[in-house]
Amino acid sequence: MLLNLGTIPSFYKNYVKQIDETDLLQALRISGHRSLELVHAISEEKSDFRYAPDKWTIRELLCHMIDAERIFAYRALRFARNDKTPLAGFEEGDYAPQANASGRSLQKIAAEMAHLRSSTIDLFESFTPEMLVRRGLANNNELSVVALGFIIAGHETHHCQVLKERYLA
Repeated sequence: MLLNLGTIPSFYKNYVKQIDETDLLQALRISGHRSLELVHAISEEKSDFRYAPDKWTIRELLCHMIDAERIFAYRALRFARNDKTPLAGFEEGDYAPQANASGRSLQKIAAEMAHLRSSTIDLFESFTPEMLVRRGLANNNELSVVALGFIIAGHETHHCQVLKERYLA
């Protein structure tokens, strides 16, 4: 599933640049596998660690990754189905405190991440080449369906790097 990504809004370019794979499904599989390996290596005792007072805990960061993937996949679904309705953005800072991260174990969060990625891959596998190049407007940015897939993989990869460098170093 190698297609032209089209224009990537500057905010998302840093995510997409972190992906080495040129095949979308492979990128989703690899980033998901790497993320789960990392999460499984974190102890439950460390799950409430935050590297600075105003930063998310590890569990909050993982829940943010889940929320973002769901939102990006929803956008991809809407655009693939040729829905031309402009979609609103989302404020990640408002979502995080409402995710019940502290009420969920790392094991439960990891299982949810695995199920979600499997579902995301199923979704993108269902898209035809024509659907993958369709575009829509989200948060005043034009995005293609395939670009959203790479954004999902890149966003996850970005946050795994943050986990390694700032939380687990």
